[in-house]
Amino acid sequence: MSDFNFGGSQISRNEIFQMIIRVSLASVVTYFSVKWMMKQIDPTSKNKRKAKIRAEEQLKRLAKGSNFELKTQTLNDYELMIASHLVVPDDIPISWKDIAGLDSVIQELRESVVLPVRHRDLFNQSKLWEAPKGVLLHGPPGCGKTLIAKATAKEAGMRFINLDVAMLTDKWYGESQKLASAVFSLAVKLEPCIVFIDEIDSFLRNRSTNDHEATAMMKTQFMMMWDGLSTRAGSTVIVMGATNRPQDLDKAILRRMPAQFHIGLPTDAQRLQILKLVLELENISESVDFNRLSKLTKGFSGSDLREMCRNASVYRMRQFMRDNESAINAAENTEEFHDATSSDLLAISMEDMLRSYERMKESKKHTQNLFVENHIELD
Repeated sequence: MSDFNFGGSQISRNEIFQMIIRVSLASVVTYFSVKWMMKQIDPTSKNKRKAKIRAEEQLKRLAKGSNFELKTQTLNDYELMIASHLVVPDDIPISWKDIAGLDSVIQELRESVVLPVRHRDLFNQSKLWEAPKGVLLHGPPGCGKTLIAKATAKEAGMRFINLDVAMLTDKWYGESQKLASAVFSLAVKLEPCIVFIDEIDSFLRNRSTNDHEATAMMKTQFMMMWDGLSTRAGSTVIVMGATNRPQDLDKAILRRMPAQFHIGLPTDAQRLQILKLVLELENISESVDFNRLSKLTKGFSGSDLREMCRNASVYRMRQFMRDNESAINAAENTEEFHDATSSDLLAISMEDMLRSYERMKESKKHTQNLFVENHIELD
């Protein structure tokens, strides 16, 4: 056995091999120890595991009852993060019949988005007939923009990615761009697909020199991938955004969203339709005058009208509880009590609706006054 002389000391070949083995083992242990520590330190590691489980569940449910199949093994980690926000069309509880007062917008969306997706063989004969790559829904809050997006995905039978913009931000440099790219690479694999971004102005607002470098790069990557879809023939991926402030959107984004729909405050006739739809299955008395309520509620949004009806129903229940407190305490688990709750005593009256209207009116007036005062102070 040969020896080696290092600095005057003799080292055998076996000792060298043992030294190499010890160094190698120490390196391996150190590597996996550091890797484990990084996972424990990283607050997003747990969320990533949950996202993967959620993505697997959604893709399995998406495959049921259809010939579509996309295995999670074909997706990278970034696509799995995005897939965790996938919504199966059958799980969307909203359809066109659940939206009142927006018949003209629904008809235009049906003709420009739904039909080209459902009948792609017919509409693919001309590129001018294809569905738009971007759809923008803008208008005051509470007027049904998000409902329209969900109903469009439901009626068209498209997969729906409800994109959480906060998920695209990552503390590691370059990760946000990869997540932005994964949005479109996944959408192409899932097509036909709608990528919905609520409050899109908070993400793709006007670019300026004051933007953080990571944010600017993420926006640029998102727009580059979005434009790249147009070069792929037959791609059916639609980016749909909703905003209350379209003026804050970057001009490059507005160019990529040629189909723009203004969802304004409902008119008298539209408010009448909304009130009838909201109270369609509710217990209401004959005293409720829908025409009068629709004229009184000028300036109310669809969500305001629904909240007004909900408050009126709560008022009626509270009054019933007060008037029948002793009887309810004595027989709250009997059939008599359940029969009483379904009687005309709980029918929403016109008085309840007017009381709720007055409260909503005062609340809106107070909110508007605060907004004006804050605006004056800022000026």
